[in-house]
Amino acid sequence: MTIALQYCHITVNDPDEALAFYRDGLGLEVLNDVASGDYRWITLGSTTQPGPEIVLSEPHAGRSQADGDALQELLTKGVLPMTVFRTDDLDATFERVRASGAEVLQEPIDQPWGPRDCAFRDPSGNMVRISQAPKA
Repeated sequence: MTIALQYCHITVNDPDEALAFYRDGLGLEVLNDVASGDYRWITLGSTTQPGPEIVLSEPHAGRSQADGDALQELLTKGVLPMTVFRTDDLDATFERVRASGAEVLQEPIDQPWGPRDCAFRDPSGNMVRISQAPKA
């Protein structure tokens, strides 16, 4: 028996703004863009790590009004869980994401626990960290 991560959901206010960040800034590839009524789900993946996919959707997409409202409140507060990406060239990745207009939270630094990393906020306020393994 095997088990592997298939989807990770990121809640966003505006799928088009989020798409510009995740596709153009981070360089992820759009795998699927599905509309259902007033909402849509955009699935992205990485050519360097096939398999796991990120799904962007709005707080009320596929949820009850009460659940969507609660999720919207958490998104507005900026307290939803962060997403951490891995790269083999943090400085180049940082410059690419910064050039996309993303809000910089932390420039690249060496962390005391090993990796070198940086942090941004996506257009909806989600924290996105990008990490590079320590050099051996």
